[in-house]
Amino acid sequence: MILPFALSLPWLVALAFLLLRARLPRELPAGDPTRWPFVSVVVPARNEAVNIGPCVESLAASSYSHFEIVVVDDGSEDGTADLARAAGAGRARSLRVIAGDPLPEGWLGKAWACAQGAQVAEGELLLFTDADTLHGPDLLARAVAAMEEDQGDLLTVLGRQIMGSFWERLVQPQMFLALFFRFFDVDRAAASGRWRDVIANGQFLLFRRDAYEALGGHAAVRDQIAEDLAFAQIVVRGGRRLRLRMAELELSTRMYRSLGEIVAGWSKNFYVGGVATMPPRLRRFVAPVSTVAGGMLWLAPPVALVAALAGIGGAGLLVWALVTVGASLALWTLFTRRMGAPAAYGLLYPLGAVVGMWIFLRSWWQGRKIAWKGRAYVLRDLSERP
Repeated sequence: MILPFALSLPWLVALAFLLLRARLPRELPAGDPTRWPFVSVVVPARNEAVNIGPCVESLAASSYSHFEIVVVDDGSEDGTADLARAAGAGRARSLRVIAGDPLPEGWLGKAWACAQGAQVAEGELLLFTDADTLHGPDLLARAVAAMEEDQGDLLTVLGRQIMGSFWERLVQPQMFLALFFRFFDVDRAAASGRWRDVIANGQFLLFRRDAYEALGGHAAVRDQIAEDLAFAQIVVRGGRRLRLRMAELELSTRMYRSLGEIVAGWSKNFYVGGVATMPPRLRRFVAPVSTVAGGMLWLAPPVALVAALAGIGGAGLLVWALVTVGASLALWTLFTRRMGAPAAYGLLYPLGAVVGMWIFLRSWWQGRKIAWKGRAYVLRDLSERP
């Protein structure tokens, strides 16, 4: 009976890794910064009628005393600009809603909107944040304090994911656990210069303006679908300081609201972004290896358990299936609960794994051809990336 336990080691190691090895970033400091540089908050927005009002209102309620809000309306057709203006400036020095220029060739929409916002922004610090975020009143002050404390060039903050529907609670943990295993210690990777092992959260990117401009601004990532990942890599490759912090009580995001949005949203960047973290010689193996590994890890054990309970495979298969499914259930219920969803959703991890694998395969099949928010792009060939 030793063999079934030995064959269960990958699942036991994954559970042990989650419990013992993975490290969450430090929380933002609680205190105020010693000085209060002027901050420009840039919000790119395209057809964000559902989100833009609450986002701007949360920003405008900040306790920080020295900031402006710049919303870049990127060709919206749903009244996004009017809703942003109606939210009001609140405690900000000003709220400016500017109409974005037509998208130039070679640019993706979000990067172009952010670049235009940066051009009119007046701040010493530039915060790029998404329209689907909500900001606590102390978030900006705490982020500036962290920037000062860490002497960072780019500070990125991880917040809480709002998951309101069945599919969000089932699938979002699948996607974030994959990211968590890949980028389990960003601070250490950044400090050691391992630029392929770093990532940033595009929902909150706080730059020192001089560093942002020295890196080339958003022109440096103009054709990157995962521009946050690209920025993190560029910062570390250039010898600058990337810092990652947590603020789950201050920053929250509802990325998607339906299964269709989840599939479309993750499909646009999951494969291309993942390949960008691998050396060129290994990129051809990412899709087949990931597909086989995902199937073996999360789908083979429950299938084997059903077969063993039906009398197929004998006692050895039953023991192996019980151990691997048990470890998987523990891992998924713990992580699902950690993300803020009911732990019971972790019991449905095989269904979540099927959807996750479909997203990955869809992302792989579409390759460089990306469609998002009514626009179609053809990304740069992966062979042209370092």
